[in-house]
Amino acid sequence: MNAKIALTPGDGIGPEVVDEARRMLDAVAAKFGHTFTFTEHLLGGCAIDKHGTALPADTLAAARNADAVLLGAVGGPKWDDPQAKVRPEQGLLAIRKELGLYANLRPVRPHPALAALSPLKPERVAGVDFIVVRELTGGLYFGTPKGRETLADGSERAVDTLVYTDSEIRRIVRLAFQLAQQRRKLVTSVDKANVLESSRLWRKVALEVAHEFPDVKLEHQLVDSCAMRLITHAPSFDVIVTENMFGDILTDEAAVLAGSLGLLPSASLGAGRRGLYEPIHGSAPDIAGKGIANPTGTILSAAMLLRHSLGLAAEACAIESAVKATLDAGQFTADLGTKSPLSTVQMGAAIRGRLE
Repeated sequence: MNAKIALTPGDGIGPEVVDEARRMLDAVAAKFGHTFTFTEHLLGGCAIDKHGTALPADTLAAARNADAVLLGAVGGPKWDDPQAKVRPEQGLLAIRKELGLYANLRPVRPHPALAALSPLKPERVAGVDFIVVRELTGGLYFGTPKGRETLADGSERAVDTLVYTDSEIRRIVRLAFQLAQQRRKLVTSVDKANVLESSRLWRKVALEVAHEFPDVKLEHQLVDSCAMRLITHAPSFDVIVTENMFGDILTDEAAVLAGSLGLLPSASLGAGRRGLYEPIHGSAPDIAGKGIANPTGTILSAAMLLRHSLGLAAEACAIESAVKATLDAGQFTADLGTKSPLSTVQMGAAIRGRLE
């Protein structure tokens, strides 16, 4: 297979972890007889510094021309002024919107060798294996009207609007059901239907979609009780589907189950095969340039890229097996609490060395 992959390393530790994921993809290409062509582009804070925008036109054009996009991370204290008109996160939101990537998939499957890293008791983490499907291009982050104004008495008012159409809800819920058919056939739809009108529409559409999948069970869960259940009964989940902001919050909570943000990948998908792949962690500016960042989440994101955008399931499984074997062997980076941590480069090399 010949494939074009656009790299957007971004800010902080992004370039370090993306470099290791690129090396892994090169190793896969050599082992399985593929050709991957990479191009590198600016996104986030580094793009603001050079071009004054978080998503330059050439980056978007390259993403549209690629089979997949691999992202590192965006943001950092340098660009963290709440009053700034241009922020790194705007680039990430915009590229998802422009590419029509409406679904974010975040699998959560803690590794047994790292169970002690979770703040939860090991028995709470045992057997956890679920995926969160988060709607990406609607809801509070994109709704209009939004803005701030100064009132006649001198006080300020801010407005954000949570908007969803039935078609936006239907496509994301349908994807969740399709995934559940390949898993344990349970969909948990998370909303706030006791308060929000948008959530009442969400629940209505979820019930309609459920009729298309009689082999899959649907359950409804309010977002606040879901947050509690993630801590108390996480193994009971299979596929969780929810709107943009709820998903943003719940997936960060779910990351705690794995013991480290450095371990978990994600995929942002749309109607076609092109997707954007990134680890769930941030830019971690406090450790940027030190060579100690964990590249595992980015390497696993590359595995998701192979599976979802390129249709290379065997190659994706090979990466995931290599990661598992490396962790089974007790080879960890500093964030995993080991007394003899591997560097970013050493961890990448250890995983590549177990590629079967």
